[in-house]
Amino acid sequence: MQPQKIFLTGASSGIGQALARAYAQQGALLGIVGRREDALRAFADSLPNPAAVRIYAADVRDADAMQAAAADFLAHVGCPDVVIANAGISVGTAAGEREDLDVFRAVMDTNWFGTLTTFQPFLDTMRARAPGAGGWRGTLVGIASVAGVRGLPGGGAYSASKSAVIKLLESLRVELLHDRIRVVTIAPGYIRTPMTAHNPYKMPFLMDADVFARKAIGKIAGGARFTVIPWQMGVVAAVLHVLPRGLYDALFRRAPRKPRQPGGA
Repeated sequence: MQPQKIFLTGASSGIGQALARAYAQQGALLGIVGRREDALRAFADSLPNPAAVRIYAADVRDADAMQAAAADFLAHVGCPDVVIANAGISVGTAAGEREDLDVFRAVMDTNWFGTLTTFQPFLDTMRARAPGAGGWRGTLVGIASVAGVRGLPGGGAYSASKSAVIKLLESLRVELLHDRIRVVTIAPGYIRTPMTAHNPYKMPFLMDADVFARKAIGKIAGGARFTVIPWQMGVVAAVLHVLPRGLYDALFRRAPRKPRQPGGA
């Protein structure tokens, strides 16, 4: 059996590293993207087969840089079986603060636009390849968030961006169905990563990143359309989704907020 070819973003830390590590342990050929080349190289050297890893120091907000990374991967590795748009930033914001406008834009450009810049360079090649297992030509995976189900106080930028990711992936799932390209949406709950390390509030059902990665890879292989990990947060998300607006407002008006970091994206 040929090793899987995996291209993923946000591999400098957290969920991205956990996913890359889990795929590397399965013998996959990897293309990993992150903004910090030194962190990517150190991480690649820690994997079972560093020679099977191609490193791309790029910002997903830069469409040209992502196009170049994809072109290199296609030339040296081939068409990926799975492309994972994972790069993301989360920061508390205040709509009334002028200096936070740039933060709002950076969060949206990274989390939402970065999903598109990750997928787009591979679509033509995926469409042209012969179907594989199950008749699929490839799989696109977007890492969304439970935070995208309802708008969280103080999390306007993050919630809006992840809600947009969910809708983008839903559109692509239907749009690409006739091309036999599968689209998978994974919405993490609270995962133990540097992104959540400084949250000053209780995080229910907190899960280690390596455990999340194993479960996510299983869902990707199984062709899930939309899944929440851990499953307990899926129940929470389902309830929040149907909660009447008045009740939601009353319950969350005093909810703890992610700390604001002025100019911090």
